[in-house]
Amino acid sequence: MNLRVEHLAQLTAERQRAIVKRSSVDVSAVLEDIKKIVQGVRQRGDDESLDFHRQYKDDLTPADLVVSPEDIEAACRTLDPRVMDALKLAAANIEKFHQAQLERPLWAIEVQPGILAGRLYRPLESVGCYIPGGLAKYPSTVLMTIIPARVAGVERIIACTPPDQGMTANAATLAAAHLAGAHQIFKVGGPWAIASMAFGTATVPKVDKIVGPGNKYVTAAKLLVFGEVGIDSPAGPSEALILADDSAEPRLVAADFLSQVEHDPDAAAVLVTTSEELAVKVIGIIQTELPHLPRREIIEAAIAHASAVLVARDLDEAVDFANLYAAEHLQIITREPFSVLPRIRHAGSIFLGPYAPVPVGDYASGTNHVLPTGQTARMFSGLSVDDFIKKPTFQHLTREGLQSLKDAVILLAETEGLPLHARAVAERFRYA
Repeated sequence: MNLRVEHLAQLTAERQRAIVKRSSVDVSAVLEDIKKIVQGVRQRGDDESLDFHRQYKDDLTPADLVVSPEDIEAACRTLDPRVMDALKLAAANIEKFHQAQLERPLWAIEVQPGILAGRLYRPLESVGCYIPGGLAKYPSTVLMTIIPARVAGVERIIACTPPDQGMTANAATLAAAHLAGAHQIFKVGGPWAIASMAFGTATVPKVDKIVGPGNKYVTAAKLLVFGEVGIDSPAGPSEALILADDSAEPRLVAADFLSQVEHDPDAAAVLVTTSEELAVKVIGIIQTELPHLPRREIIEAAIAHASAVLVARDLDEAVDFANLYAAEHLQIITREPFSVLPRIRHAGSIFLGPYAPVPVGDYASGTNHVLPTGQTARMFSGLSVDDFIKKPTFQHLTREGLQSLKDAVILLAETEGLPLHARAVAERFRYA
């Protein structure tokens, strides 16, 4: 394991770029291959998906792509009741948090006498939620994508998830989708699912927006269909930055660091601390525990690839680096985490204090775990009710209100070389 203490002030520009870049998603290498799949679904519909999914079942028909009520009933019946209770607890907190995000359905102000301007709240009509599958199952992602859409008032919510052999879907995924309020669920995975939801097929309905995380193939497909449908932010491998001072408990920081790098070999964990003693102790704990940990190969690869333990000269330098890194998950484990919070400009989700590890946000505290990665927290937010609504504006002007703007609008329209724009205003006052 090559994890060692590094001082922020002594990092070379190349080393700093490598840490900050981490595993930013790059879909360029797969874009052409995914484009063929997307075009195939657009032209051939279900047949393109059936050709791929026959690896799970030979005699596949479009009906096999659909999760039936019987499938859902069986999933809920066979799922460990403790898991169902945990899903219900998480769902309740997620719904409560996202309900608080709802805005007034209509507001208006008088900009000046005779000019009323306002904004409406309108939910999207249809949304598709992509739920990753494959080696791991993510019922938590089901809750994080479907519940905010339902809270926003979306009329039709569908979900797609990759099937297992025999075209079966994971029981926890199905139970969570039913609990969250999905109207339809389909056993379709990867770019085939994204393209099916974007263009619509005989089996999978077209939606207005697609949300949910996935691998680089899913991300490439989402980028290719953007414009045909809306998408959320492009997501890459998971990442966390832990900002800590000497008050942090090394055992807890090490546990948080390791929990992040068990995701996959491209995951990233970074500790930036004002305490070299803490940094040394955390590395020691990780070195001691690593040989005995499950998923050891994944952890070692993630540590070698994009992880680091950094010592800052002071809290100011640590905060500056945290803002540069713009983490998907940012933990602040300092004496006064709430005094640090106003100084954070870029982060997907922020976890304050020693009792707020990232997994609580992943599962059950109520905040959303579909978050921007790879420094995209500089311009994107985590998934929320806002992702499922439109906000059209409106205005109403009296004659007096238009009179007060007439000269300015005519002048600006003529300045831009649009005389008919100017006439549309002037015509209303031709016969005073």
